[in-house]
Amino acid sequence: MKTDIVLAGVGGQGILSIATILGTAALAGNLYIKQAEVHGMSQRGGDVQSNLRLSSNPIASDLIPRGAADLIISLEPMEALRYVSYLAPSGWIVTNTTPFVNIPNYPELDAVMDELKRHPNVVSIDVDAIAKEVASARASNMVLLGAASPFIEIDAKAIEEAIAAIFGAKGADIVEMNIKAFRAGRDYALRSSAK
Repeated sequence: MKTDIVLAGVGGQGILSIATILGTAALAGNLYIKQAEVHGMSQRGGDVQSNLRLSSNPIASDLIPRGAADLIISLEPMEALRYVSYLAPSGWIVTNTTPFVNIPNYPELDAVMDELKRHPNVVSIDVDAIAKEVASARASNMVLLGAASPFIEIDAKAIEEAIAAIFGAKGADIVEMNIKAFRAGRDYALRSSAK
């Protein structure tokens, strides 16, 4: 098992929570894990990127070479496009379709999405709308994690257990909200990628 993941987004969207949950699930499954430190301005509004490498064998480096990522998980469409050069030819892009417009010259959203859709394996999902519908707007990152989960070689139940471990101190309602959001994203991706 080996999954190399580029996590991308904007500070404050919950990229680090996704990495922490996947890392917790990986360690519980006796997998090796390496995560590069967050690159970019991790305060609210700055672009954020991190490498997360999971494997059943020892991992030499925490950095993913260009053209080798199995998965790009992005909470912001332009940030997915920014790191597409890291994607392996058979890799998947799982991205939010709602932009976080934090610069005055943000490109036309349709152009960004058209460029992403040039790749053969893309799941585009409005995580914000789904999160509001099934749980809470604050759980949009869990919707995205759920949408990415079919492309990660970790059992969904193990990821849900990691969500419970990470959010457990905040109470059962918060855990349930995040698991519900995760399941909604996973269901969407399974339906979308089967087409």
